[in-house]
Amino acid sequence: MTNVEIWLLAVGLAMDCFAVSIASGIILKRTRLRPMLTMAFFFGLFQAVMPLVGWLCASSFSHLIESIDHWIAFAILAFLGGRMVRESFKDEDCKHEYNPTSLKVILVLAIATSIDALTIGVSFAFLGMRSFADILPPVGIIGFTSFVLSMAGLMFGIRFGCGIARKLRAELWGGIILIIIGTKILIEYLFFS
Repeated sequence: MTNVEIWLLAVGLAMDCFAVSIASGIILKRTRLRPMLTMAFFFGLFQAVMPLVGWLCASSFSHLIESIDHWIAFAILAFLGGRMVRESFKDEDCKHEYNPTSLKVILVLAIATSIDALTIGVSFAFLGMRSFADILPPVGIIGFTSFVLSMAGLMFGIRFGCGIARKLRAELWGGIILIIIGTKILIEYLFFS
């Protein structure tokens, strides 16, 4: 994967964090630095750790399926992207009932928004990332991007409220990005390798 693809992948993955952060900002109603930094930190941390866990699990057997690894990477990215696109069309009320200042709630949200990143780590193993040095830059980029977009989402939610969440369609754009990256991986393998 190129650096541009890694950054786009990171943005696509972080869109769940961004959307949840907007909802949390709406609930917070005003800037509260400590809970905002806590939420953004844990969102970034879990988004970075989950691909590492997925990569560690899958790298031990990725050599066994090298002939179809591009199809697996495509399927994972297309499935996750498609699910995000589908979720973006659900009509949800902006009012959410949870406490975004509670560490327990933050940890549950961080885990929930990072499950997709676990499967991305699996696809990294199938894309030939064999060493820790190969996986460290994408993991760092994913974590950093998730932190930044979580802070931005919190600020957007505080500043603009419910209206901005509907207009941004973060999950839709994140899903489209993941589908495009998966398609590019498949096309490159089938026609240019």
